[in-house]
Amino acid sequence: MNNEKCEHCNGERNRCWIDYPEDENCIHVAIAKNGAMTLEEVAKRIGVSLVRISQIEKQALKKLNKRIKFDLST
Repeated sequence: MNNEKCEHCNGERNRCWIDYPEDENCIHVAIAKNGAMTLEEVAKRIGVSLVRISQIEKQALKKLNKRIKFDLST
């Protein structure tokens, strides 16, 4: 999975890979098939608690917020 390209977005395959064979292990396929999913739906799909999914979401939003602030200051 090192330098493989995603056939859906042409980006790095490891950036859009998920452990869900029913969706070809790709977030783009999952979104195309299912549309927007709630945190509860995501938790059930990957087998973790709703609280853990919420924690991951908060961490991701925090990182995005830092990146946006950094990009605006340059």
